[in-house]
Parts: sequence; C-alpha cells; structure tokens
Amino acid sequence: MHSADTIPPPRLATTPGRITRALLRWMMRPARVAAVEALSPRFRLIDLEGECLKNVVWQPGQKIQVAIGAGLSSRTYTPMSWDADAGRTRMLAYLHGDGTGSRWAGSLLAGQVCQFLGPRRSLDLSGADGPVILFGDETSFGLAAALRNDPAATELVFEVSDAAESRAVLTAIGLDRATVIERRDGGVHLAAIGADLSRHVTPNARFVLTGKAQSIQSVSQALKKSGMGSSSVKSKAYWSPGKTGLD
Repeated sequence: MHSADTIPPPRLATTPGRITRALLRWMMRPARVAAVEALSPRFRLIDLEGECLKNVVWQPGQKIQVAIGAGLSSRTYTPMSWDADAGRTRMLAYLHGDGTGSRWAGSLLAGQVCQFLGPRRSLDLSGADGPVILFGDETSFGLAAALRNDPAATELVFEVSDAAESRAVLTAIGLDRATVIERRDGGVHLAAIGADLSRHVTPNARFVLTGKAQSIQSVSQALKKSGMGSSSVKSKAYWSPGKTGLD
C-alpha cells in the first residue's frame, strides 16, 4: 500500500475509447484510489476519495457500481463506510475466480482513477425493531462491516471456501465474532447453517440473506419451515455460478 506522498500521479487503470469515455463522464463520477491493502491473497481493502464523494447521504446497505475494464462493464460493491465530510469511502473486494472484476481489483494501485455510480439503494435495513441475523459469504463481508456498529445486527454467519483466510480478514475489519463455515461438496453444509439460523426465529427477528443465489434459496426454505414469515426476510443475491451483474 502506497502512502499519499509516494504514489504516482493519478492515471486511469485502463484506456477506454472516446465514446466510452464520454458515456462514463455522463453516467458516472470520478474517484481516486487513495489506498489498496491486500488483507489476504483474495481480499483487497480499497479506499476511494474525491470531491464527488463529499456531501453524500449514504446508509449502510447501499451500493456503488464501479466501472472496470475498457468498456462499460461494472462491478457492484457495498461500501463499508463513508466519510461525506472528507469525501472518502472504503470497500472490500473479493477476488472470486479469474473474472474481469477479480483481475481489476487484483491489479488496482493507489493513484489510479476510476468511475463510479451511486450510492444507490440495494438493501434497506432501516426500521428493524428486533435482532438482525445476516447470512452470506465472502462477497457479504463489506455489508457486514457496514452494519458492525448497529446494535441490532446480533448474528453473522458466512459460508466460505477458506475458513482460515476468511477469519483473518474478518478479524482485520472488526468482525471476529462472526461464525464461519466452510463449503462442502454438494452444499451439504447448508443444512447445518439452516438449522443453526432457525434457532434465531422469533416474532421480531429479521433475517438478511446475501451472497450466492442458490445458498440463499436453501437457507430461505429452512427459515420458512421454521415458521419465519417472508416479510421478515430480506435477500439479495450477489452472484450465481455462470452469471455476472446480479447486483
């Protein structure tokens, strides 16, 4: 990670064409990459800063879309925090496979300039009058970090590919109390997760299900069998095998 006085002059991470540049200026706003920290081989902590980030009304659970590559492709991130006075936001990128988004985040350097859209509504988590239980995976760590100061967010449960790596990252971002369960072939671990989450079913509990679409479906079915009404469950699929751009 470069400090502010040693980074090179700002430059674009890629070189989009003239028409693409015009569309990006019209649709999105610029932000400078203030810092990039590798928390582990597959996680990058990214700080963005700029005038366009100032005087912004942001709520935990909202998303931003960041342009990547030379075209109009973008990836969605849930900011962990937002300082509207300083014009700075922080997000956590998970390098999931060898896709365009992973390559972009893995090669990102302080001093580069990116284009973003948002913040925009993604998950409305306001108004909870009871405990909030969050289920997700590595792509949900940013959302969990945004909620870490919310006293209602009492339970965090994640399915992950590498428990040791995920625990280290969660500790680094202040979420060492989270429960981490490694994935198993055929999704057999999801039955245990569904049973565990069903213990928290109460009349005023609220569940937030995020991450992989198929895992959300499995956990949602378990909660339904335990008597949890659909109005008390909010879900947002961040990814699904073979698909991009879900959120």
